Parts: sequence; C-alpha cells; structure tokens
Amino acid sequence: MKRLLKLAMAAALTILPTSAAFAQTDITWWDFLSGGDGVRMKALIQKFNETHPDIKINATTLEWGVPFYTKVQTATAVGQQPDVMTYHISRYPLAMPTGILRPFTPEELAAAGISKENYVDAAWNSASADGKVYGIPFDVHSIVLYYNKDMLKDAGLLGDDGLPKGLDGLDNFNAALAKLKAQGKAQYPLSLHTDEGGSMWRVFYTLIAQQGGKFMDATGILPGDTGLKALQTMANWVQSGYSPKLISYQASIALFTSGKAAMHINGVWEVPTMIDLEKKGQLGFKWGAIEIPNLMGKQATWADSHSFAIPNSTVKPISEEKVKAVLEIISWMNKNSISWAGAGHIPAYKPVTDSAEFKALQPNATYSKLADTAVYDPISPLAGVAGPIYEATQNFVVPALNGQLDPKEAIDQMREELESQK
Repeated sequence: MKRLLKLAMAAALTILPTSAAFAQTDITWWDFLSGGDGVRMKALIQKFNETHPDIKINATTLEWGVPFYTKVQTATAVGQQPDVMTYHISRYPLAMPTGILRPFTPEELAAAGISKENYVDAAWNSASADGKVYGIPFDVHSIVLYYNKDMLKDAGLLGDDGLPKGLDGLDNFNAALAKLKAQGKAQYPLSLHTDEGGSMWRVFYTLIAQQGGKFMDATGILPGDTGLKALQTMANWVQSGYSPKLISYQASIALFTSGKAAMHINGVWEVPTMIDLEKKGQLGFKWGAIEIPNLMGKQATWADSHSFAIPNSTVKPISEEKVKAVLEIISWMNKNSISWAGAGHIPAYKPVTDSAEFKALQPNATYSKLADTAVYDPISPLAGVAGPIYEATQNFVVPALNGQLDPKEAIDQMREELESQK
C-alpha cells in the first residue's frame, strides 16, 4: 500500500508542471463588429486562440453604436465589464473625461513591444491625452470615392492608369458630374446616402476640413462660413439631380453596384461588397476606389479608427496578469492585421502597411495615402460615433440636402442646438 501511495504521489508531481504550463488566462472580449468586419475578426480570434494555448479569448459581439457604449458604461459601473473591447477613436473625447477607459502605463506598453512610432500618428494621438495612452489603434477607416471605370472612361474622365482624372477642384468635379449626367448612361452621376446623418456627417466634415476650416474652435460651433459652403455644395449635388434625394444606405449602394450611378461616396468598409459581387460575376463593370478628391483647396478626409481599450472599473479592476494578456492580444492583432485590410481598412500598424503584401492589395494601396491627411472628429464630448453631432446632422444637414430646409437656416439651427449642449 505504501509503495502504491508513493507511486501515486510521484505521478501527481510529474503531472503538475505540465498542467501549470498549459494554465489559461481567460479574456472576456466585447466588440460591435458585424458583416465583413465581424467575419474577419472572428477568424483572427480563432487563429489567436489556436496559436496561444495559454490565453483564451471569449468573444461577444454587441449592437453597434449607442447600445454598445451604453452597455460598456453600465457594465463597468457594476464591475461586469469585459477585459478588452473594440472602441471607436472618435468616442475617446467623450470617454476619457468620464474615467471609463483605463490608461496603459509606459512600462506595460514597453513590455508588450508596443510603441507610438509603429502607428499612424493621427490615430495614436487621438487615443491619447495628457501624456496618457487610453487605447491602441487597429485601423484607419474613411470615406472614399468608388467609381465605375467604364462610365468614366466613356466620359473622358479616366486616365491610362485606370484612375479618375479631372476631378480635383469643385468646379472640375461639378463639371464632371454634369458631363456624366449628360452622357445619360447612369441615372445619377453620384450616389450619396442622403437620408442619414452619420453618412452625411462624414462628407460634410470632409468638405469643411478641405477648406481649412474647423467644425468648432474656441469661438464656438461652426465658426466662419466653411460649414455653409460645405452644405451648399452637397445640397447643390442633390438639387441638380446629380445625387438622389432621401435615399437609404443599401439603396445608395445598389445604385452604384447596379450601374445606375457612375460614382459613390461611402466608407472603405464596402470594399468587400464590391469584391464579392465582382467575384460572383454580379458586377457588370470594372470599378475602383480613391481618396476623396481635393475639392475645396486642401487634401483632407474624415476618418475614424477602430481601436482596442480596457474599461476602467473601480468596483472590479482588471488584474496585472490580464492586462499583460490583453496587450499580447492587441500586439498580435496588429501584427496580423493584413487580413483586416481585406475588409477595406487601412491597418494602423505601419509595418503592415509598409509590407509588400499590403502594397499589392487593391484598391486599399491606392487610397492608403489618405491616412496621412485624415481628419478625425473634433475633440469634444459632442463628437464621435452616434454622438450629438451625428444627431444634429440628421436633424439639420439632411433636411437641407433634400430641399426641406434652407442651408443657412440649417447651419444656424445646428449651431444653436449644439451650443446648448456644451
């Protein structure tokens, strides 16, 4: 009997180190990624789990926008928050003052090999404040100009390189729209998603930035006349019949993909839609995508970024062990973000965008230079995805585009509405 006990104890001691070596750190992950983004992120998470037996990501996808951020806030307040989450960088000005984001220390970042120099400056800086880093960017996503190569070629608006020509400058762009309309091969020269504030905010803000203007500064909301000029420009596209009135998101895409619109302004996240339709033989033309042309004097484009952040809970703070695991996950995700670029995004991690593999990826490589002139939402609690500015754009800019409100009245009312919320 004693001999059997000794053998059993010896066997147990032999097993212990092996078990300890495979002890897992379970990480609770929340994201808001659906569609092509969701598919690609799930694949990345699966690959990470398969290659990291010591860390397991337990992922949950929640509803995009206000529901996600409200859920994060309420869960963190009671200590039921995730260990890591995706977060729009445009929401940081709203989040950082509330203390809901846990900053990373320089020592934590250094230990994980994460440094500012490897990331797009605008994205990194937008996730930092007062010398503290609150999140790590994952991509830069922006609006781009999708175009029908066949229609532009027939109109003399396509260069030998397959890229549009003659679109820089508002006068030239409007002349191109008029030419495409007169050509009669498309119902509309340009398809915009004109019934929703989020989509129109991105175009509106781009045109303000291209004038060198600010949406807000120390003097207030919409200073000067850059906002009015931007809105008048967009309203003219609709009133001239260049772009449809009050059209939904999916319908605006369908106009382009069905060949009923020569050009389309939308986010890079619709690149997979174009690629998939092309592969299935359901796109009856050659297409491309470029950064929004310089229409108003300065190259600039609205942009946002997905990022990774840790909720800050005073009720149940995250452990040092989990912080280390989270940073390992973030570092790995960025190093493997070439697959994320397949969703149309521009990786925020420079070693990936500098790689030969990314430079061969089209149309991403063509419009990736927009990361250098990207303009993020104003640094204000009023800004960010699904925030007050989005709502104000819905309430005032959208009606002005569609002839239901005078552009000047829209700007005045938008200014008044947002000033009251400061």
